[in-house]
Amino acid sequence: MPLKAEELKEIGKFKDWRTMVVVEPTGTVCFAQSSPVLQAPKSNKRKNARLFVSFRPNEKITDEVSASPGYEFNKKNSVTAISGKNKIKFDIVQQGFAWIADNKIEKKMVKVMKKGSRIMITGYNQKGSQTIDHYSLLGFTKAYNAAKKACS
Repeated sequence: MPLKAEELKEIGKFKDWRTMVVVEPTGTVCFAQSSPVLQAPKSNKRKNARLFVSFRPNEKITDEVSASPGYEFNKKNSVTAISGKNKIKFDIVQQGFAWIADNKIEKKMVKVMKKGSRIMITGYNQKGSQTIDHYSLLGFTKAYNAAKKACS
């Protein structure tokens, strides 16, 4: 019997954030996601840039923060998130995504995102050119709470 394709469902839209649920073979994953409101440089069209906060109850993962710029990050340069005076470094970069290894730092970033109005993700492409994705945080707290609740 062929495996059923993953089902991705949007369960809520809160201003600039959406709450999604996907049922994978390893279990249900719930996440809040957003697309950039502004991208620099403007010339390069990166439609797939996203910022996520995920919950994977089967793997006992909460507050998993990840970012994708819509390209493969350059591993020589760091990927950072900046909101107000807070600067947080992503320390795992692979397959076009960046993650934070330490869950304490992820929880700190979620707190920053709940309080802030905007967060910028800075990365570098394979040629070493810097990109900055500006994400609005309007609706983040509601989308985050809905994702957390859907996977609790």
